[in-house]
Amino acid sequence: MKKVIFGLTIELRQRKKPESSENKESAKEEKINNTAIPERVPKHILFQRFAKIFIGCLAAVTSGMMYALYLSAYHERKFWFSNRQELEREITFQGDSAIYYSYYKDMLKAPSFERGVYELTHNNKTVSLKTINAVQQMSLYPELIASVLYQATGSNEIIEPVYFYIGIVFGLQGIYVTALFVTSWLMSGTWLAGMLTVAWFIINRVDTTRIEYSIPLRENWALPYFACQVAALTGYLKSNLNSYGERFCYLLMSASTYTFMMMWEYSHYLLFLQAISLFLLDSFSLEQSEKVHEVYKIYIFSLFLGYLLQFENSALLVSPLLSFVIALMLAKCLQLNVKKGTFVAKIMKVINFYLVCTLTVTLNIIMKMFVPHKENGHMLKFLEVKFGLNMTKNFTMNWLLCQESLQAPSQEFFLRLTQSSLLPFYILVLITCFLSMIQVIFRRINSGKSLKETITLEDGQIGERPEIIYHVIHTILLGSLAMIIEGLKYLWTPYVCMLAAFGVCSPELWMTLFKWLRLRTVHPVLLALILSMAVPTIIGLSLWKEFFPRLMTELMELQEFYDPDTVELMTWIKRQAPVAAVFAGSPQLMGVIRLCTGWMVTSLPLYNDDDLLKRNENIYQIYSKRSAEDIYKILTSYKANYLIVEDAICNEVGTVRGCRVKDLLDIANGHVVCEEGDKITYSKHGRFCHEVKINYSPYVNYFTRVYWNRSYFVYKINTVISFQS
Repeated sequence: MKKVIFGLTIELRQRKKPESSENKESAKEEKINNTAIPERVPKHILFQRFAKIFIGCLAAVTSGMMYALYLSAYHERKFWFSNRQELEREITFQGDSAIYYSYYKDMLKAPSFERGVYELTHNNKTVSLKTINAVQQMSLYPELIASVLYQATGSNEIIEPVYFYIGIVFGLQGIYVTALFVTSWLMSGTWLAGMLTVAWFIINRVDTTRIEYSIPLRENWALPYFACQVAALTGYLKSNLNSYGERFCYLLMSASTYTFMMMWEYSHYLLFLQAISLFLLDSFSLEQSEKVHEVYKIYIFSLFLGYLLQFENSALLVSPLLSFVIALMLAKCLQLNVKKGTFVAKIMKVINFYLVCTLTVTLNIIMKMFVPHKENGHMLKFLEVKFGLNMTKNFTMNWLLCQESLQAPSQEFFLRLTQSSLLPFYILVLITCFLSMIQVIFRRINSGKSLKETITLEDGQIGERPEIIYHVIHTILLGSLAMIIEGLKYLWTPYVCMLAAFGVCSPELWMTLFKWLRLRTVHPVLLALILSMAVPTIIGLSLWKEFFPRLMTELMELQEFYDPDTVELMTWIKRQAPVAAVFAGSPQLMGVIRLCTGWMVTSLPLYNDDDLLKRNENIYQIYSKRSAEDIYKILTSYKANYLIVEDAICNEVGTVRGCRVKDLLDIANGHVVCEEGDKITYSKHGRFCHEVKINYSPYVNYFTRVYWNRSYFVYKINTVISFQS
């Protein structure tokens, strides 16, 4: 026994000698056994730990359930859903949300699941003259799963399909909140941080989620799984995690990563940012490289499995995530073992960083050369115009630039975060953690010493913890993108809530501040513990006093979504239009027509396909200053039988002049000339949507009005043209 103990002592002292993985495992297990012996822990301590975990888990689950119930109640009060007919309920799904829900309906109507999947993957009943794989192109896996669950559980005898569908999405939002709760709890060590995270998330829900505006959005299905993945990754990166907890976190991370990738077509871009954060974490040796590279393996496995199950989706093979991870693997194989802290080691770090960046770009170019894929040219052009690298008159590009979600964040966004006290505390926590991280990095580079395996409160070094450093890097990356494009705030703001709540509830963060301030008058550890309880309590009480009455008022108010003109239009189409008719109009309206009537349309409100974008631009010409003959040729080229003109677009009075549809069309068509700062409109034809309503030649030769109300004018496109004087 003495020899074993003596040998172990020698091994622990000689840390610079290379050790085998088996020796590391045995040493780690021995250390865990020596530091935590169950027999020596008093029963009341065990009871306190169990009670803390039990209450925390109960609070996390309860928070998720209450948020899901809140969303359901708010949705009911906003749309008065239970008192509406099916057609009126479906109209509440606008734009691309209508398309997603329409395919869910199609799956329920299919005679079998296999037949339904086949019809979606070979769909020629949605867009005229076009056969699409709707499952791949629109990521319809949520609808497939929802339809299977609805029929397999026998819910068709208990609940209506629409309630089942939105109920699943609301349930996922509950999981989203629970995952954020757990992440903050893991980082701070107290479930009080989780409660504060949920409170900030709900109060700032206008900026944390789009669930209120568009339920079936892909991000509403996908982001809850990403939140679970982040929670699992946070636990996995912790230094003091035992082998069982590490294995559980690894399995949860694997499952949630793959599910997230299947639910959202843009998921691999978000995982790419996460991979960059882990790479920076690994570059400064702030965590064992083995753990980080295990996460890289999960990325590769999820990408290739997703490629196979998403009908050989080539977008995953040419994604920057795959090129980046492969480059990291190759760089690790070429990495040399040198003594840490030396000048050679610092140079090797720089070379390794450059090697990874170069290999990533090179591999991505090679993959795009040899893998057939659809190039997202419109996205690249959009970014060029967004950053001022190019100028364009293209209608689609300018229309995208005018969308509020693709512009820089407004002042109201920062004002809302400040009023809820979220932004000030987030900045405080971020600066403290970032400076501590920089301090640890410089000390690590200069000395070459490894991080402490156990960090005590007295150390006052929150930057020593790898999971904290990961979140700091990740939130900086997400925040940088959110400062450019406002729509990305929905990815960033939830983690702002989580990071701010963790910081104010963490004694380590307060202790880090006190150590920098060299506090002497009061014992810093005691004061840190007091502040970690007092500050979140004060914040919680102030939020309760100011915002809880507002939330209750929202649930008490009966709002009403009333759109009789659209209801009348859909009713007329179902009763009067032939089953084989094809309708043309704005993409947003076409999505609603596809859902409510099932009729074929010429365009869809989707922006990930170049052909659909071109269709949308051509159909929008009905609001431009072009001749009746030009519009007729465009519509007949898509086999359209009916044209719907919306008065809201034709007579649009936008808050930003130049961003109205008709203004953008005039610019694209060259009907607007800028001279000495003034815009002069010129065209030998009047605006089509105005002229066609007057019913004079040549417009009546091509189009016959068959229905109208206050908002919509429906014209039948004549197959035989009769010229009248």
